[in-house]
Amino acid sequence: MTIGKSPDRDNRRSSAGKTGAVPGRDGSDGTPAAPEPAAEGPSIGRVLSGARIEAGLTVDQVSTSTRVRVPIVHAIEEDDFGRCGGDFYARGHIRSIAKAVGIDGDELVARYDAAHGGAPATKRPSQLLDTGPIKVTDRRRPNWTAAMVAAICAVVALIGFNLVNGKTGVSGTGSASAPLPSGSGTGSVAAASPSVQPPAPAPSVAAIAAAPADKVTVKLVAEKDASWVSAVDGNGKSLYQNNIDAGQDQTFTDAKQIKLVIGNAGAVHVYVNGKDLGPAGKDGQVVHVTYTPGDPQAG
Repeated sequence: MTIGKSPDRDNRRSSAGKTGAVPGRDGSDGTPAAPEPAAEGPSIGRVLSGARIEAGLTVDQVSTSTRVRVPIVHAIEEDDFGRCGGDFYARGHIRSIAKAVGIDGDELVARYDAAHGGAPATKRPSQLLDTGPIKVTDRRRPNWTAAMVAAICAVVALIGFNLVNGKTGVSGTGSASAPLPSGSGTGSVAAASPSVQPPAPAPSVAAIAAAPADKVTVKLVAEKDASWVSAVDGNGKSLYQNNIDAGQDQTFTDAKQIKLVIGNAGAVHVYVNGKDLGPAGKDGQVVHVTYTPGDPQAG
């Protein structure tokens, strides 16, 4: 008895080898072949790095022209946006670097938004523009007027009280006590007048709220610690470059814009065009911000 290969099995193998059909790969079984993934383009960091090299610029030169620190420029070119301090500052850095190396920054920002959750809402800045300064102005004026009226009423009442006491003292004690009412009355009025002036600090805030609408006014107050601050106006002129110690403040005004670099953002309180924006950032954080007339959130 001879053991050999089955003729039917050999025939099936030979027919499959001739046709070359493999089920599930060439569509012979009715299922379409899986599409190949499309190749992705270069990342944002590679685009910026390539454009900088093509423009013949070094990282130090880009940092100087954009005021973005060298380590942050390196991080962005490596697609590490965590050192930017948030999406708001990352978008600003991408635009600044793209402009410096001569490419379209808006396209790169759109790619960044697509990869990091989308662009910020556009209605909120307009609401701040329309309602912010008006609310501050309307709230301050009635308070100041009421304080002045209360102070005047208090002074008038005090003078009337002293006059009544003066007449009673003259009729009850005689001429020996006559000089006392006028002396005590004058002293009381003089002493009482400063006592009804607690609203005096308000003009400093009102002065910021009443800043001209065609100019930008920025006030920085170092509340709990010192911070290094650099301020540049719309023409690129340096307005200030030094430390602000705790308890001190600096105010800057320009017709176009104020560009700030704050070295310790958590220690500096920011007021822009009469609006209280709160601390500039977190303790130890370095922020780059730009403010324009009537737009406290620009940057």
